Amino acid sequence: MTDSPFRPFETLLDRDAALRHLRAATDGADDGELFLERRRAEALSFDDGRLRTASYDASEGFGLRAVRGEVTGYAHSSDISAPALARAVETARLAVGAGGATLAAGPEPTNRRLYTDADPIAGAGFPVKIETLREIDAFARDLDPRVVQVTASLAAAHQEVVILRPDGQELRDTRPMTRLTVSVIVEAQGRREQGSAGGGGRLGMDGLIDPADWQARAREALRIALVNLSAEDAPAGVMDVVLGPGWPGILLHEAIGHGLEGDFNRKGSSAFAGLMGQRIAAPGVTVLDDGTLPDRRGSLTFDDEGTPSHRTTLIEDGILTGYMQDRQNARLMGVAPTGNGRRESYAHAPMPRMTNTYMLGGDATPGDLVAEMKDGIYAVGFGGGQVDITNGKFVFSCTEAYRVKNGKVGAPVKGATLIGDGATALQKIRGLGNDMALDPGMGTCGKQGQWVPVGVGQPSVLIGGLTVGGSAA
Repeated sequence: MTDSPFRPFETLLDRDAALRHLRAATDGADDGELFLERRRAEALSFDDGRLRTASYDASEGFGLRAVRGEVTGYAHSSDISAPALARAVETARLAVGAGGATLAAGPEPTNRRLYTDADPIAGAGFPVKIETLREIDAFARDLDPRVVQVTASLAAAHQEVVILRPDGQELRDTRPMTRLTVSVIVEAQGRREQGSAGGGGRLGMDGLIDPADWQARAREALRIALVNLSAEDAPAGVMDVVLGPGWPGILLHEAIGHGLEGDFNRKGSSAFAGLMGQRIAAPGVTVLDDGTLPDRRGSLTFDDEGTPSHRTTLIEDGILTGYMQDRQNARLMGVAPTGNGRRESYAHAPMPRMTNTYMLGGDATPGDLVAEMKDGIYAVGFGGGQVDITNGKFVFSCTEAYRVKNGKVGAPVKGATLIGDGATALQKIRGLGNDMALDPGMGTCGKQGQWVPVGVGQPSVLIGGLTVGGSAA
């Protein structure tokens, strides 16, 4: 690999010949493209006082796609060469068959820039990164004598994309990504608990290795760990729940967001299929998917089909108003694409995926929402969860939560899980806070074996009557 810009039509392929191959593959098709990618990634992890892992990965390749109706022909190779492209044409043609379709018009180009094109891996030298992780470890241990283990990690990636469409349109994008994570384990009287914090986005490395930034992350990780160290067993039963702002939007993302992706609705497998224009949430609930937010983890100048990213309203004042669409599903559903055609890499075909999905805020203060609860849970942080996209049923574990009685926040609780389904939870929203926030830039979403970076967000939200799993009260 080289540090020079990715220019495959100048160094690896003849552009005119590549275009002829692409047109041959998509002759008689509805759509298709040649997607070329070069990606470099670095990850460092400092654990238990020493460097545990240091990895560097470099890859490049192309994916050739031809689409006709509901069928997709896709071929990919890590060898960006004329012979490999010629072989890929034969595979892609299998989807087109006898042809007869009319090629869809390409996306409108955009000059918008949402993030830097600088390589974040080169933003700091390897010794500087190692020393930063060492300093994080020492700093976190010095914060409290109960700290027994610290794990700190830095990750950076630099993705360069070129998309060639059958009409000759060529699109280029350079996509940086960085992330810092700090995890702390504390111990007292034989009990151990953990807390984690971090952040990142489509940013350079300089902000993350700034002591002002990572010291705040370390303090937050320690705070969460100490909260959990004093936590009581969570109650069990049906009760009101207030979700905190920001990262708890992951519940919105999983339980609701996937159900609003175009492919699930076109196929009728989503709990929200066939409900366009109907009320699916409480009044006041507005949910957006927005890939146009500068520097955010889920943002894209254009998606992996070349469609500029959009700010798509999915739910407006409780009414279902839109789905997230790639080009294929949009065409089959008779609507416009929304810039949500995403793929993990050149080795994967695109599909409808979220970018930054969030709920808009309301007028209530967080304190007002908590004051409405007689007996409930205030859930501030979330860990892992499971969701069935076909019915929206979810189970999420809380990493930071508190018992609320008579409107007062009480002791922290451990082992709390939230159980329900997205469609019902939307209807049971009784209040929205004025503290809408986005997550710190840590999210990664999986779908059908593909993983892509995403963002989430929400205000504080009061939901009436969720099932809380824990120990019997």
